[in-house]
Amino acid sequence: MKLLCNFAVGERGTITAVSGEGRVRRRLFDMGVTPGAEVTLVKKAPLGDPIEVTLRGYQLTLRKAEAQCVQTEAAK
Repeated sequence: MKLLCNFAVGERGTITAVSGEGRVRRRLFDMGVTPGAEVTLVKKAPLGDPIEVTLRGYQLTLRKAEAQCVQTEAAK
């Protein structure tokens, strides 16, 4: 298991779980961050916040705090 916030640029994985409080979790689900989705880290800001990922065919920008709620399994 690896958190999305710990990905390196270009790293891919599959979302296995989404944690967090109700509002944050609901917001992530509404944006398509759900278990089973493939995710690739595209860009990271110089200080690591925010990050940009490709998910379900579109680009999504997440805060580091949001990315810490996303558990993944690295692609093989």
